Amino acid sequence: MAIPLLNYAPVTQNARVGGYEVPGDEQPYLFDFENLPAGSSADEVIWAAYRQIYSEHQILKRNRQTFLESQLRNGQITVREFVRGLLLSDPFRRLNFETNSNYRFVEICVQRTLGRDVYSEREKIAWSIVVAKEGIQGFIDKLLDSDEYLENFGDTIVPYQRRRSLPQRDTGETPFNLKTPRYGAYHRSQLGFPQLIWSNVVRRFTPPEAVPTEGNPELFRNMAKAIAPQPSVPSRVPLQQLNYMNRVPRR
Repeated sequence: MAIPLLNYAPVTQNARVGGYEVPGDEQPYLFDFENLPAGSSADEVIWAAYRQIYSEHQILKRNRQTFLESQLRNGQITVREFVRGLLLSDPFRRLNFETNSNYRFVEICVQRTLGRDVYSEREKIAWSIVVAKEGIQGFIDKLLDSDEYLENFGDTIVPYQRRRSLPQRDTGETPFNLKTPRYGAYHRSQLGFPQLIWSNVVRRFTPPEAVPTEGNPELFRNMAKAIAPQPSVPSRVPLQQLNYMNRVPRR
């Protein structure tokens, strides 16, 4: 029996209010497979899905899912099923799930799939329990079958970052699909990062009043450290000298 998703709520009620934004160059472009502009093709929708789900860090020729692309072009699957296939693909699992904790993986998937940041740590915990109990496929299915995804993107629209202009303008936040997917703050703390490595010799300045004078015990301590006596190694004795029976006179 699958456990229900834990309840979580936005940290502010403003997240529930539809924003009024003036259209401009900073607004995200909607890629709707059923309402493509004149001169557009399915390749643009496919490229937008790769850029949103894989991020520009992971768009490589070897990571392409040609079978899914062919199904989308022929109308055998919807854009939502194409996104589902990208999220469940081996490259996405290997580059995002296997290199991060469940909390970081949940944050990545919510940002790129629902087009928003996680509301709070409680939402991370709720989704991470789903990942632990039902696996990646159960987690992805719940995201793509949720009311929030269907109301905003449906079956034909490629997910995009909603209200992207405000965070960038106010806080300079990087778009979700451009954030590096590996080694988040939680994972870096587990690995002991950050680590500082000095490539040059560090020189320290000692003021004249801090220099030890004659008779200061610190001078003797530094002298004792500089001596570094070598331990004495015992000499090797031949085995013939240890055979004392040869020295006993015989009668």
